[in-house]
Amino acid sequence: MLPRKAGAFRLQPGKRGVYGLRVAPATGADRISRTPPAESRPSRVLPVSLSAAQVRSDADLLAEVERLRAEVAELRARAEAAEAAADHDVLTPTLNRRGFVEAMNRAMAYCRRHTTPACLLYLDLDGFKSVNDGLGHAAGDAALVRVAEILIANLRESDAVGRLGGDEFGLLMLNAGLDEGREKARRLADALSAEEFRWEGERAILGGSFGVRAFAGHEDPEVWLAEADAAMWVRKKGSRA
Repeated sequence: MLPRKAGAFRLQPGKRGVYGLRVAPATGADRISRTPPAESRPSRVLPVSLSAAQVRSDADLLAEVERLRAEVAELRARAEAAEAAADHDVLTPTLNRRGFVEAMNRAMAYCRRHTTPACLLYLDLDGFKSVNDGLGHAAGDAALVRVAEILIANLRESDAVGRLGGDEFGLLMLNAGLDEGREKARRLADALSAEEFRWEGERAILGGSFGVRAFAGHEDPEVWLAEADAAMWVRKKGSRA
């Protein structure tokens, strides 16, 4: 009798002498895979056909995406410019009153949290009405711009300058007490008086009076401003006496 071999066909006697085929299961090395390995499988390349209309459609879609991106960038730039304009004076290179009050709020919160000194200076120009009346409003506007430039040039980057209205300016100094504020006010007054501001050959005086008020735990920026404003009027009246 032949030895049984795995995976071989074998005649199996059945009923009434009928023989049938029986396949023994293959095991181990005798098992033959009917699926070829992946690397030996032939790759199938599906044909791709794009019509001219489809190509144009894709190009139009990309162009539309780029257009929308450009519009979004422009709108973002406009929004940032509008936000900045809301806090800055329309004439001078300073903050407007709204922006200056916001700077005061931030400074006050910082000073309360870190026990940091700060000082507020309130400036009112002397004789500014005579500039407008004698030289015209264009000269007055140019004088305000020049005053703002002098103030900014003589302050630190950490300080803030704002035009509070008309010919009045506010200056906020961090890490500065009352003595530092008074000294800064004196130097700024000297710088304004020494300025050779001329308009169409006419010279105008850019002097002003300063009120100085140190931070004393204020909760309301308007109260702090009012105190500095009152100190300025005391000084202005004293200079006139």
